[in-house]
Amino acid sequence: MNTLRNRVQLIGNLGTTPEVKTLEGGLKMAKLVIATNEVYKNQKGEKITDTTWHNVTAWGNQAAFAEKFLEKGVEVAIDGKLQNNHYTDKDGVKRYVTNIIVNEFTLLGKKK
Repeated sequence: MNTLRNRVQLIGNLGTTPEVKTLEGGLKMAKLVIATNEVYKNQKGEKITDTTWHNVTAWGNQAAFAEKFLEKGVEVAIDGKLQNNHYTDKDGVKRYVTNIIVNEFTLLGKKK
């Protein structure tokens, strides 16, 4: 049951091509954004699409996978965990950011 704690699974499309950096010691880090869509009909019967953007970070082998196989528009499934951070902006306002740390990518489709 412990493996179910802080677990996130998403299927969506990459909004950007991954930004990959190689850090000291050769460790790779990839930052990307995934869009998920929810489609429903409003009270007038009109089709509405709500898009949510998710910040995603991959490390090591998963970052290397992202660099090699992922590009903007590709559909992927990710399995990972949530990480919450905060910072103070230039105006002194405390801001909160939620990021998903990838454990595994699954490539579902080709670039649109």
